[in-house]
Amino acid sequence: MVKSMKRALIISRTENGLDAISELVKDDFDDIHCTTSVSDAEKLIDQTDFDLILVNAPLSEENGLGFSARCADNTKSCVVLLVAKDRAMDAFDLVDSHGVLVVSRPINKRLLHNYLVFSHSFKERMLSAQRENERLKNELEEIKVINRAKLLLVQCLTMSEQQAHRYLEKQAMNLRTSKLNIAKQVIRTYEN
Repeated sequence: MVKSMKRALIISRTENGLDAISELVKDDFDDIHCTTSVSDAEKLIDQTDFDLILVNAPLSEENGLGFSARCADNTKSCVVLLVAKDRAMDAFDLVDSHGVLVVSRPINKRLLHNYLVFSHSFKERMLSAQRENERLKNELEEIKVINRAKLLLVQCLTMSEQQAHRYLEKQAMNLRTSKLNIAKQVIRTYEN
């Protein structure tokens, strides 16, 4: 059972479709929202973070491919598109680049569960990579600011690079703040 998956959104053009799919995923999710309308689904997505968005194509307003792609592009949700078996390869070709998992009907409950576990694991790895990427970007920005401050100290106070580095570290230690804050103060002081 996928314990960390909590909230799902199911979109299908019929109530029977919603009921059948809800029954298939009820063991994996605590909170299942269902709708037959793309506009209602979009409102729900704006209000709530879903672990899974499951689209049973075609939908009333559209074929479901565009909606699935938009969901994958604009949310952190796992997006699964259910399609008729004879349409699966075409759907895959159109939405795979967006990260949408295409599953053909008829659906085997156990196989769907395995797809959901895989999809969730993949999403977690992607989110972890995004967090690491963000951390590295922030670290790089800090290094740029600190290096700019060192350059200003070298140019304005004729310090060596090593002296400028020591100055920033010592000031940070003495003032009990980060080197980044000291670097920003140096930049404000000497760039004006």
